[in-house]
Amino acid sequence: MALDEPAENDEIIKDNGVTYLIDKTLLEQAKPINVDFVDGPRGSGFSITSNLPKGESCGSCTSC
Repeated sequence: MALDEPAENDEIIKDNGVTYLIDKTLLEQAKPINVDFVDGPRGSGFSITSNLPKGESCGSCTSC
Protein backbone atom coordinates (compact mmCIF):
# COMPACT_ATOMS: atom_id res chain seq x y z
CA MET A 1 0.00 0.00 0.00
CA ALA A 2 1.33 3.44 -0.93
CA LEU A 3 0.21 6.97 -1.67
CA ASP A 4 -0.04 7.49 -5.42
CA GLU A 5 -1.65 9.51 -8.19
CA PRO A 6 -4.16 7.85 -10.56
CA ALA A 7 -2.72 6.35 -13.73
CA GLU A 8 -4.47 5.45 -16.98
CA ASN A 9 -4.48 1.73 -16.16
CA ASP A 10 -5.82 2.15 -12.59
CA GLU A 11 -9.26 1.22 -11.31
CA ILE A 12 -10.48 3.89 -8.88
CA ILE A 13 -12.58 2.63 -5.97
CA LYS A 14 -14.11 4.90 -3.32
CA ASP A 15 -15.31 3.37 -0.05
CA ASN A 16 -16.16 5.04 3.28
CA GLY A 17 -14.43 8.28 2.23
CA VAL A 18 -11.21 6.52 1.15
CA THR A 19 -10.07 6.38 -2.48
CA TYR A 20 -8.18 3.26 -3.56
CA LEU A 21 -6.22 2.89 -6.79
CA ILE A 22 -5.34 -0.53 -8.16
CA ASP A 23 -3.93 -1.65 -11.49
CA LYS A 24 -6.83 -3.09 -13.51
CA THR A 25 -4.88 -6.23 -14.49
CA LEU A 26 -3.87 -6.92 -10.88
CA LEU A 27 -7.45 -6.36 -9.74
CA GLU A 28 -8.67 -9.08 -12.11
CA GLN A 29 -6.07 -11.51 -10.71
CA ALA A 30 -6.54 -10.66 -7.04
CA LYS A 31 -10.23 -9.86 -6.54
CA PRO A 32 -11.89 -9.80 -4.22
CA ILE A 33 -9.53 -7.60 -2.24
CA ASN A 34 -10.38 -6.66 1.35
CA VAL A 35 -8.72 -3.76 3.15
CA ASP A 36 -9.38 -3.42 6.88
CA PHE A 37 -7.86 -1.27 9.61
CA VAL A 38 -7.23 -3.44 12.66
CA ASP A 39 -6.17 -2.90 16.26
CA GLY A 40 -4.32 -5.85 17.73
CA PRO A 41 -1.79 -6.88 20.38
CA ARG A 42 1.09 -5.88 18.06
CA GLY A 43 -0.40 -2.48 17.25
CA SER A 44 -2.68 -0.94 14.66
CA GLY A 45 -2.45 -1.12 10.89
CA PHE A 46 -3.95 -2.25 7.64
CA SER A 47 -4.82 -5.84 6.86
CA ILE A 48 -5.04 -6.58 3.12
CA THR A 49 -6.33 -9.92 1.87
CA SER A 50 -6.93 -11.13 -1.68
CA ASN A 51 -7.17 -14.23 -3.84
CA LEU A 52 -3.49 -14.00 -4.84
CA PRO A 53 -1.65 -17.16 -3.77
CA LYS A 54 0.75 -16.65 -0.85
CA GLY A 55 4.23 -15.66 -1.96
CA GLU A 56 3.10 -13.69 -5.02
CA SER A 57 3.10 -9.90 -5.09
CA CYS A 58 1.98 -7.13 -7.36
CA GLY A 59 5.54 -6.50 -8.53
CA SER A 60 5.92 -3.07 -6.95
CA CYS A 61 6.84 -4.35 -3.48
CA THR A 62 7.03 -7.54 -1.47
CA SER A 63 4.38 -6.79 1.14
CA CYS A 64 1.14 -6.93 -0.88
